[in-house]
Amino acid sequence: MRRRLPALLLALSLVGLAPVTAADPAGRFDYYLLSLSWSPQYCAGAAGDGDPQCRRPYGFVVHGLWPQHERGWPEQCGPAEWLPESLIERMLPLMPSRKLILHEWRKHGVCSGLGAQGYFAAVERAYRSIRIPARYQAPREPLRLSPATLEADFGAANPALRPEMMALDCRGNYLSELRICLDRQLRPRRCGADLRDRCSGLAVLRPSRP
Repeated sequence: MRRRLPALLLALSLVGLAPVTAADPAGRFDYYLLSLSWSPQYCAGAAGDGDPQCRRPYGFVVHGLWPQHERGWPEQCGPAEWLPESLIERMLPLMPSRKLILHEWRKHGVCSGLGAQGYFAAVERAYRSIRIPARYQAPREPLRLSPATLEADFGAANPALRPEMMALDCRGNYLSELRICLDRQLRPRRCGADLRDRCSGLAVLRPSRP
């Protein structure tokens, strides 16, 4: 038993030296990332089965408004306050899923430091500050275009928006999301160094459901 004691003490000391993950302070971040999900792509996968948004002809919908650091992002920012049903109902036209609204508040919204009402008001302002070009509003046929073309279309509709302020995310050849970087006043700004396009070649946008 005496031989085992040093090994046991060493093991306990190593446990004590293990790093402790602390919560990020709410409200401490550099900019926002407005993530716009291409709803037809989401609905084409298994995750969309039975989702109410997949019964309507959506195009771009809000996935989330995410506080970001210049590299990485905050998380574990503390407990999330309860969301009243009236607030959820107000957000459904932009984020057409109760489950998504609750998830985004708990994972990202708390890190804004704004409180529930303030955070979702920011989501609304951010979304409404971006004009969606006409060709991306519920297309009936697939769109096949280069990432540069899509970014140019959004830049033409939003003169303050430049390619370095956007990033595209694809699943294979299919567009999944358009991500737009905004400063803390919700104005377009250059994205952080770790954010880049994840589409190569032509990006395909599935048509909206009739």
